[in-house]
Amino acid sequence: MSAKILMTNYSYCHFDEIEFFEDDKELYDIDVEDDHSFLIEGGYVVHNSAGGSSKQGRNRNFQAVLPIKGKILNVEKYELARILDSDEIKSLVSAIGYNIETGDMSKLRYSKIIISVDADVDGAHIASLLLTLFYRFMKPLVENGNIYIAQPPLYKVKHGKKDIYVIDDEALAAWKAETKNPEKAIITRFKGLGEMNPEQLSVTTMNPETRRLARVIITDDSETDNIFSVLLGSDINARREYIMDNAIFIPEDEIDI
Repeated sequence: MSAKILMTNYSYCHFDEIEFFEDDKELYDIDVEDDHSFLIEGGYVVHNSAGGSSKQGRNRNFQAVLPIKGKILNVEKYELARILDSDEIKSLVSAIGYNIETGDMSKLRYSKIIISVDADVDGAHIASLLLTLFYRFMKPLVENGNIYIAQPPLYKVKHGKKDIYVIDDEALAAWKAETKNPEKAIITRFKGLGEMNPEQLSVTTMNPETRRLARVIITDDSETDNIFSVLLGSDINARREYIMDNAIFIPEDEIDI
């Protein structure tokens, strides 16, 4: 049997109430009455492959993890009634504490909602689907600055006795240019968050002192609305035309197949 703290007043450092449950399963849908002053710093939304490491790598005092199984429903193509039939979306909305039907944020559980995905095409697609959900049906969270995207590094560089995490190819090239004997380094490319052990995930993605986050903001609402409609909507021709006009084409000899 485990104790789960339901209401905490951090100003005075005491517990108002403790409720006991029959098992140790993580609980995300806990109803808290009255005092919502303890908004948790980080509610992480991660792909299921990284769920185990994320839970072990987080700080349990102020971070929660909600694994997402695969890709959520593309909400750009459906009405609210159909969206609420999705178990994944219902779990996410319930965990956050946002009323998707009324827009009520008074029971919001997290001050930061952080999307954590792999740095590949599938990860980008999952992040796009989640951002579409937040923009179309939980827009006040975006406008209020609650939505973030984790920026995990692509590389781990072991140089001498030091382990260095490098965010991307450009940063790696810069490091090589500034470092003496970079050829002696052991460079590991992370294929995904699931490859990281809990300590690595904590340092690179979850620890507020060392992680990198990108806050999601809306600079041009009209343009943002149009981008979601074109890229996630049902008009295939409009999407193809946008991709052809804006894609960055890579020379054939640089493609790693």
